Amino acid sequence: MPRRAVISLLVTGMLVTGVANTLLTKYQDMQCVRNCEDPDISKRRVFEQPVMQTLQMFIGEMGCWLIIGLFSIKQCIRNRQRKSAGYEPVGAGDDATAGPADGTSSPSPAIKPLVASLDGRIPISGFRIFLLAIPACCDIAGTTLMNVGLLFVAASIYQMTRGALVLFVGLFSVLFLKRHLRGYHWFALFVVVIGVGIVGLAGVLWKEEQPVKGDHILVTSTPDVPIAVKTIIGVLLIAGAQIFTATQFVVEEYILEHYALEPLKVVGWEGIFGFLVTAIGMVILHYTIGQTPKGQYGYFDAVEGFREITQYREVALTSIAIMVSIGGFNYFGISVTRSISATARSIIDTCRTLFIWMVSLALHWESFKWLQIIGFSLLVYGTFLFNELTPPPFIFCLSTRYNRRELRREQQERERARQALLPGATD
Repeated sequence: MPRRAVISLLVTGMLVTGVANTLLTKYQDMQCVRNCEDPDISKRRVFEQPVMQTLQMFIGEMGCWLIIGLFSIKQCIRNRQRKSAGYEPVGAGDDATAGPADGTSSPSPAIKPLVASLDGRIPISGFRIFLLAIPACCDIAGTTLMNVGLLFVAASIYQMTRGALVLFVGLFSVLFLKRHLRGYHWFALFVVVIGVGIVGLAGVLWKEEQPVKGDHILVTSTPDVPIAVKTIIGVLLIAGAQIFTATQFVVEEYILEHYALEPLKVVGWEGIFGFLVTAIGMVILHYTIGQTPKGQYGYFDAVEGFREITQYREVALTSIAIMVSIGGFNYFGISVTRSISATARSIIDTCRTLFIWMVSLALHWESFKWLQIIGFSLLVYGTFLFNELTPPPFIFCLSTRYNRRELRREQQERERARQALLPGATD
């Protein structure tokens, strides 16, 4: 398949699986699991198991090992064929990393996540693998908080509030990775915060009607809580969860800067560690605070969670679909990052927010809000400005002595790099 077609397929796959994952999770939260025939909507209870949803997310991440296994089998078959034809067998990364310099074609974008970069870093192995348990634990905390927050807000508000991630990633990169952010980067982070605040305000000011499916009303969580309070709680939970998610990203970047490992294996190992820690935590939480009086059920009641998944067909099928979508989203996302850029991945993620909002409107899960458009626009602008996709505002373009010095230094570095690539250049 042509390279352009493969990249188009990867981008489409990331967009589709990302949109599907958020919408399926919200749909699962709307499924009634108790008192469903009661004419009083306030007495009906929906699927509220954020820890169980975190567990199924890690199961989906572990599914990346299936892709790794199929790739390994393919490489073994190819090596046997080469050996029988008189060629020396090659490693899994040899084909994928071969490039025009050795007379072979450029590697397929679909294979890049399955091979480690050959840049002299130490291969991560042995007990070093347990370093990946750190971002996995951060993922547990962040995902669980976001799943709880999604119980209180619409899917589009959930996705837009996740835009606060760029704020915490930027701050932590400066504090822990010693990155340097310029003035317009901080301005972009400020714009993102304002955008998140406006999105939350939109949910507080406009009351949502109950979503409808056919002739039945889909139940939302905590119907006795005012919509403004629910929205504030949901936005704060989701925004707070971005602290853990940003910590996860920064720790992953630090690990991958020092050690070499196939990107898809990083997801697979985090899936294993996350699954084990979540499963053990579920047992502990169930026997400490999860058991509630008869007729009442909490977020940490593991027995009730398994009962709801196994006894209600729509909940079970949605769980399977969520696992598949999160596994596909990780694979497509990493493929886009390695084949295009991390910036392209952030653009697609922003587009995912727009599609989620459009689908939610089409399904009548929420109503149209002009204020939400303003918040979304600020989030998009802040994200694009932070990733240097749009030029900085005029005030940051004014020449200062510092900016001129920085610009001159960057120009000198680019010129040295260009000279080094010229034919006949010396070391």
